[in-house]
Amino acid sequence: RMKSELPKVLHAICGRPMISYALDLAASSGVKQPIIVLGHGAEQVKPRLPKEVKVVMQAKPLGTGDAVLAAKKSLTGAGAVLILYADTPLLRRTTVQKLIETHFKTSATCTLLTAHLADPSGYGRILRNESGQITGIVEEAEANTAQRAIREINVGPLVCNAQPLLEALAVVKPSASKKEVYFTDIISHIARQEGAKVQANRVEEIAEALGINSRTELARAIGVIRQRIVDAHLHNGVTIEDPQATFIDHGVTIGADTIIHPYTVIETGVSIGKRCAIGPFARLRRGVSIAEETRIGNFVELVRTKVGPRVRINHVSYLGDATIEEGVNIGAGAITANYDGQNKHETHIGKGAFIGSDTVLIAPVKVGPGGITGAGSVVTKAHDVPPHGIVVGVPARPLADRAAGGPARPLDHRSAAKAEPGVQAKTGGRAARTNGKAKRKPARMTVSTTRPAGRGPSARPRLAPIARVRKPAHALKRTAAKRQPPRRPTARKRLVKAHR
Repeated sequence: RMKSELPKVLHAICGRPMISYALDLAASSGVKQPIIVLGHGAEQVKPRLPKEVKVVMQAKPLGTGDAVLAAKKSLTGAGAVLILYADTPLLRRTTVQKLIETHFKTSATCTLLTAHLADPSGYGRILRNESGQITGIVEEAEANTAQRAIREINVGPLVCNAQPLLEALAVVKPSASKKEVYFTDIISHIARQEGAKVQANRVEEIAEALGINSRTELARAIGVIRQRIVDAHLHNGVTIEDPQATFIDHGVTIGADTIIHPYTVIETGVSIGKRCAIGPFARLRRGVSIAEETRIGNFVELVRTKVGPRVRINHVSYLGDATIEEGVNIGAGAITANYDGQNKHETHIGKGAFIGSDTVLIAPVKVGPGGITGAGSVVTKAHDVPPHGIVVGVPARPLADRAAGGPARPLDHRSAAKAEPGVQAKTGGRAARTNGKAKRKPARMTVSTTRPAGRGPSARPRLAPIARVRKPAHALKRTAAKRQPPRRPTARKRLVKAHR
């Protein structure tokens, strides 16, 4: 029904497998020995289970009753048994605790969890007698028209005394329609026994009764659990501007007075300190830890990164496998190239460092405290930036100390133009500044058409200088007058000329 090669109970809901929610309920209810009954896809499910659980295999998928029967040997000697379903992840811990309390307070033989639905299609119906006592459960496939009109349904989880449960397992037969052993038939058998008492607890929230058998129901469950997670953070003092457009997984911690802007994705295992601002359109993946008063801006992605207090990562950046100390500023477009095609490598950025826009830090690499990278720099691996050092370029090279007040110059003097005071440097024909003064531009050159003696037609032409001659002012005026276009005669002059 899920139309997937992945077993249903391993489909993720807010960052964890569906089956994990049932295991959490069992642990919080004080279950001494969790027993997991596995069937189809067991080889995929088993590695994902905690080591303390006991796994029992169901040889063939012959119904829920047969699944409990497979664990019969493990139930011997137990006082009471709590049965949970891995495909009902919306049950709250308080609901299960009330179910257990009702069972022991009323001295019941079996206590069911029920709900009233406007549309009970697909669920087993609760059967009661004239006095309101539960007499059994009928599955929809076996129900008649009158029974299908019943709106009280069996949610699934229950508490049952071990001895009556084992006795019922020994006598219940497979159904006539599907040849499966329904666990609901076991409840019906217990209810018919003399002195047996079957009780029911109704769920407080209808959504808790939702079982997952399709992708549509999975999407609904994700929405319910995500809203619960958001509500919990709001209750703890976190501002979430748009809960419907914020995606926070299970197992995330966020400090008070932190603001989460819309379209932010925060995955399982992320920790955020107090008074931070996250988003919009930020993605924080597993292994991210953010200290207090830090700003993570739009289109920033972090993974396996530890961020210190008062750090600014405001725009369009990717940082992976990095440690960023206090007071660092990460410019727009900066990234850590942490993967070389085979292994992930770490980047360390020291306290108060300034990473210029579009900087690429190729790991493994370190930027010392107070270090600066110029915009567009590519800091290659193992070429660490020293404390308070400045690097620029591709690949990044250090700049000289600017404490003297002069302009920065490359430390590598082989790439710089060598010039002595008072002597023009080689600048391709352009004037160079020496001693703070500009040299006069060289005389304009012209091409001589005279061919040097002894050379063929392909010889390079000889260049001869032509001196500039400044013309007197009156000559310049005459030249300008000659350049002006002739004026057209006025209309009056044209008329007089015509009469003549």
